[in-house]
Amino acid sequence: MRILHLAAPLALGLALAAAPAAAQKKYSPGASDSEIKVGNINPYSGPASAYGAIGKAIGAYFAKINDEGGINGRKITYITLDDGYSPPKAVEQTRRLVEQDQVLLVFQSLGTPSNTAIQKYLNGRKVPQLFVATGATKWGDPKGHPWTMGWQPNYQTEARIYARYLLENKPDAKVALLYQNDDYGKDYLKGFKDGLGAKASMIVAEASYEVTDPTIDSQMVTLKASGADTFFNITTPKFAAQAIRKAHDIDWKPLHFLNNVSNSVGSVLTPAGLDKAVGLVSSYYLKDPTDPQWADDPGYKDWLAWMKKYNPDGNLTDTFNVFGYSAAQTLVQVLKQCGDDLTRENVMKQAASLKGLSQPMLLPGVKINTGPDDFYPIEQMQLMRFNGKTWELFGTPIGG
Repeated sequence: MRILHLAAPLALGLALAAAPAAAQKKYSPGASDSEIKVGNINPYSGPASAYGAIGKAIGAYFAKINDEGGINGRKITYITLDDGYSPPKAVEQTRRLVEQDQVLLVFQSLGTPSNTAIQKYLNGRKVPQLFVATGATKWGDPKGHPWTMGWQPNYQTEARIYARYLLENKPDAKVALLYQNDDYGKDYLKGFKDGLGAKASMIVAEASYEVTDPTIDSQMVTLKASGADTFFNITTPKFAAQAIRKAHDIDWKPLHFLNNVSNSVGSVLTPAGLDKAVGLVSSYYLKDPTDPQWADDPGYKDWLAWMKKYNPDGNLTDTFNVFGYSAAQTLVQVLKQCGDDLTRENVMKQAASLKGLSQPMLLPGVKINTGPDDFYPIEQMQLMRFNGKTWELFGTPIGG
């Protein structure tokens, strides 16, 4: 009996000692002791379907994490839905993720039009719209939209880098612009004009297109007729490939800048014709898998091994597979930092607390930094030129 009397207080004491630890666990919908639900929308169909590779790569990376035991013992349940690059469909799918699937957060939702359509809803529900797959400048507004954060460098920064290159290397250029007629295209346009400043008169022609247009052939003919010797191609993958091919077919050979959201060798340049893409100038912040300089790089080797095991149907020349892999790594870091406080508030707090984060497939010198007033994780990139087989980096990583 004495043993029983001693055991009871001991058991009670242990229970009380354990209580504070248990109480420290905090969850919002979509999180538990065993699971973290992550929602995603991607254009697996429609005019921007090339980007579907990103959504698949994210899922493949989470599969790797789950095989390794998950995040702090919790497995990721990844729910990715097709919005066809249609804003109304994006709203419908996002509501399903939040209200039916009960995800903790929406991650890497792709496209400026789609994210614009769902931003008010997610911020109103206080659901993280985290590391969106679009570089629109408006994703870095912690005061106005505290539940939305970008990931990649913003479009205006990228466009200013091209403008700076022109001012330094071709100050008498005559520039023609082709852009998608939405917030994505106009963001690039603004950044480029701001970058040129007093020299914005260098722009001699502008043409736009709608995502529902079958081709941009007529726009390309018009832009060539302007007499421009420089071309800024602000297009998503389908139209980027068309523009590259059409410029070649009409024998227009300007200095050709291609926005980095469409510089994938596998998804854009190969369909356009590699020979037709020689001399293109773009920028990036990730290691291009076609660049032989990374052959012995440990980060590239790890990525290649992951591709072969977890994403075997993915294209090894497609930078979208590097993009999805790297964005997923960033979210995993945030969730690790959350520990046992998997509330939506803490997810955003940790996302805004990344300091000097270096990832294996980021270019050397490019790091991820955020803060309560800084929702732009990546702010550096490097110029590069296509040689017919691969992109060749030149210069050093710079900001806009």
